Amino acid sequence: MNDKTCLVTGATSGIGRATALALSTMGYGVILLGRNDDKLKKTGRHLKLKSGNDRIGACPCDLSEMAQVRAAVVRLKRDYDKIDILINNAGARFLRHALTTEGLEMTLATNHLGHFVLTLGLIEVLKRSAGPRIINVSSGVHFAGGVIENILSAKDYDGRQQYANSKLANVLFTYALAERVGGTGITVNAVGPGGVATNFARNNGWAHWLKHRMYYLSKRQLLTPAQGAEPLVFLASSEDVGGVTGKYFVGKTATMTSRLSYDTEAQERLWAESVAWGGIDLSPSSPGAREEGRSTGHRVN
Repeated sequence: MNDKTCLVTGATSGIGRATALALSTMGYGVILLGRNDDKLKKTGRHLKLKSGNDRIGACPCDLSEMAQVRAAVVRLKRDYDKIDILINNAGARFLRHALTTEGLEMTLATNHLGHFVLTLGLIEVLKRSAGPRIINVSSGVHFAGGVIENILSAKDYDGRQQYANSKLANVLFTYALAERVGGTGITVNAVGPGGVATNFARNNGWAHWLKHRMYYLSKRQLLTPAQGAEPLVFLASSEDVGGVTGKYFVGKTATMTSRLSYDTEAQERLWAESVAWGGIDLSPSSPGAREEGRSTGHRVN
């Protein structure tokens, strides 16, 4: 056992569940974050049984709803003195256009904005750790990403393109945040786990889900959830990457990302837009104001 605690989003299935199991088996305390309270309870019982580790907590939260994310931040700050590792894993692809109750396009809200608001809200809790780490799960699909927008009209929506855009947002956010928290001890990295046999894309119907699986099967690249979780567990636990930050990993190797992902103007534009889309408080005394201050180049002290 060790005294480190890891928060995993999208922790009730797929890569997130496999990551949580691996880390709990290694003795880490694990906080499961997911939308469905029943699934969180079931996953928590499963992890305790399989790992023999009772340090399993849960935080119900729909990452597409920023009000719920802010409420989750309040609960997490109340319940935990520190969080050592934040794994922003949750993600989804929506082929059909949909808006959240807050007027945000569902793919952008789920895959990027929720993690943006969650991460900034937990920076102070992470800073209390010795060697805190943030891991953002992206995808090789980010190479196809382009303009990142909150698309309000169904006629302007392309589900596959918006998914690629959201995965590019994960990388842009990783690089921008790594720059801002430089000197604080927090490391920030992204990872592309590859094609994994999970329930991903099943919300779009069985045909689309099967097509997604068959694509990776045909390339002999379909991984089990445990295999897909390996690079996340590596980035969360290995001493080999203890001081590594601002990188994108495929497997256990840092590699180059798309040309656009290194565009600092694109990084800053996304940061400013995410502050606005996420409804981050910009009053002088608020944590949100301090985060926005960093978008002009200031570091966290």
